[in-house]
Amino acid sequence: MKRVVFAFVALAATTAIAAAADLARRAPYYPAPAPVYAPPFIWTGFYIGINGGGGFGSSNWDSTGSRNVSGGLVGGTVGYNYQFGQAVAGIEGDVDWSGINGSTSNNVCPFGCKTSNTWLATVRGRLGYAADRFMPYVTGGAAFGNIQASTPGFAQTSSDKGGWTLGAGLEASLALNWTAKVEYLYVDLGTFNCGLNCDAGLATDNVRSTPTSCALV
Repeated sequence: MKRVVFAFVALAATTAIAAAADLARRAPYYPAPAPVYAPPFIWTGFYIGINGGGGFGSSNWDSTGSRNVSGGLVGGTVGYNYQFGQAVAGIEGDVDWSGINGSTSNNVCPFGCKTSNTWLATVRGRLGYAADRFMPYVTGGAAFGNIQASTPGFAQTSSDKGGWTLGAGLEASLALNWTAKVEYLYVDLGTFNCGLNCDAGLATDNVRSTPTSCALV
């Protein structure tokens, strides 16, 4: 009987030692991976692109009054940005073919007097705020374009004019080295005199065109 008791005691002691050894053995430690941070987008550098959109506005003749003008725009853009802190300063130029035009009819011009803008270009400064991959900005500078005035039965008059432009936009980074923007520009190309070609009754007939464009680049 004593032998049996000793056997059970020895078995219990062996089991306790094995359990203690299992508790002392720790599970392997795997450190958590370091968080991945995307570097902030940098706006500094040269860029080139294409742009297209629509334009609308008004044109006024001394003889026939004002008429609405509208049409499409498509062309190219080139520029340079420099970022310091969250501010972005740059210069941008663009040249567009323009289909902006409009006509009006009245007693002076019963068959329709038409104003057309055949091309439009701007050279502008830009000042933006870099919110990582988004940049709202304001822009302004010089504008250039061709204004045509035509009256049925008279020779068409055309003049290349210079003026000014002012606007704002929002540009966003889509992927590496690719951005897109939505932009609004007010453009004033001033006035030119088309004289008797616009109206037989007035030696001085001033034509003024103020198209406004909205472009996606």
